[in-house]
Amino acid sequence: MSQQVYLAILEKILMEMGWQGPLHQGLDNLLKTTAREMNFKRMSLAIFDPKSQTIDFSLAHGHKKTPRYSYTPGQGITGLVVKEKAPIIVPVMKDDPNFLNLAFDRSPEELASLSFISVPVKRKGPDDELEILGVLNAEMELKNISELEEDCRFMQVLGIIIARQTSFLQEEMGRQKEFPDLLPPEQSASCQDMTENKLIATSKIMATIMGQIMQVAPSKATVLLRGESGTGKELLAEAIRNLSPRKNKPFIKLNCAALPSELLESELFGYEKGAFTGAANAKKGRFEAANQGTLFLDEIGELSLGAQAKLLRATQEGEIQRLGSEKTLRVNVRIVCATHQPLELLIEQGRFREDLYYRLNVFPIFIPGLRERRQDILPLTEHFLDIFCREYEKNIKRVSTPAMDLLIQHDWPGNVRELRNCIERAVLVCNEEVIRTYHLPATLQTAESTATDNELPFVDVVSKFEQELIIDALKKTNGNMLKAARELRVSYRIINYKVKKYNINPKRFDSR
Repeated sequence: MSQQVYLAILEKILMEMGWQGPLHQGLDNLLKTTAREMNFKRMSLAIFDPKSQTIDFSLAHGHKKTPRYSYTPGQGITGLVVKEKAPIIVPVMKDDPNFLNLAFDRSPEELASLSFISVPVKRKGPDDELEILGVLNAEMELKNISELEEDCRFMQVLGIIIARQTSFLQEEMGRQKEFPDLLPPEQSASCQDMTENKLIATSKIMATIMGQIMQVAPSKATVLLRGESGTGKELLAEAIRNLSPRKNKPFIKLNCAALPSELLESELFGYEKGAFTGAANAKKGRFEAANQGTLFLDEIGELSLGAQAKLLRATQEGEIQRLGSEKTLRVNVRIVCATHQPLELLIEQGRFREDLYYRLNVFPIFIPGLRERRQDILPLTEHFLDIFCREYEKNIKRVSTPAMDLLIQHDWPGNVRELRNCIERAVLVCNEEVIRTYHLPATLQTAESTATDNELPFVDVVSKFEQELIIDALKKTNGNMLKAARELRVSYRIINYKVKKYNINPKRFDSR
């Protein structure tokens, strides 16, 4: 095929992929479209896990099912591609001894009638070292070597284009292996496909925290979650419970800051009939309700000193007393606590018992604020965007690059909770298919980011809108100004003028 034909096919593949949808779906579309346009019989994508040194097939098109067989570097054609970091062409499958046929179990007739191409999905890592993320494979009717070499070059380009998306898939698959109960296998690798009560994180520091959760969850140890308000302490408490032997037992929650101190004791330990005015009937407390299960106490620093003394006895001896009763009840409860307050300072001020602190501080986990793990902002934004688009029945496909830059640069004093509210508001006010900077709350805006000025607000807003449109078009066309002009339905001369006017560098959008 001529170069023009390959370019036309590549353009069609990229147009039909739908990058803004779920990750699995986008890559699956790539395999289907490529196979159709290139007349490939089958295609597959395998992901390399550098930790376990295994190569697992993630997606397949044309095969009956995606196999569960794993290769290792150097094993078979797929393994050799990873080891050598170079493509391999097999003119006839049955004639190559390295073609093991373990993953898909093809018939002898197929092995004799098909050619095979395997190329690495790669990117430049730290210090410009070549990093292998996976392997892209294709099977086709027998071809001569020159035709196979042309198809191989095309697939290599395709592998480079999808490297960034494959890296996300590699990270998700790695977390599924390391934290299988935090990220169930049936969930898509795309963050948008995760349910709302699951942990959404890609940063290294959150991976470390997940590892700590995996260590402590199976035990009976008391866990103290510490971090700013809105960092997701309740979700981590749920993860600890779900990974513990008590996952099918009660999970009871109590926010100690939500009730007056005089009511907290009765909520925790229950009361007998007539224990105080209005106690018409006996009532179980949260400890009794959580017996054999897990009790999550949020904002533990808000407990009164009297309640702290009883909590100490309950955690240390496994005994409680209802208000108005002298009877001791035995309970078996696993305690998970959370606070945003400096408990050490509260101890100095006499507001928190030191003995209770040491009882609760068996396994502390410190959760950083969102500003300290900015890598999580993008997947969280996409997750919340998907949630609120479905809730409010909006057809918003993505967040513009300038808007995402604002989200990443913001310090997020309210952490994940603030980000969630921000995206919900943006979805509500947005009547387009793209969330732009002017859809974000005023707290994120600066004079420069909003292009607002007291003297010429309308002109500056129009200029900012032009910049966003041009940047989005350049990003979509890999920095090609001619294609960007076609995308925006204006002349090349206008795009060239605007790019110079706004000091935009098209080369920074070239991801090839």
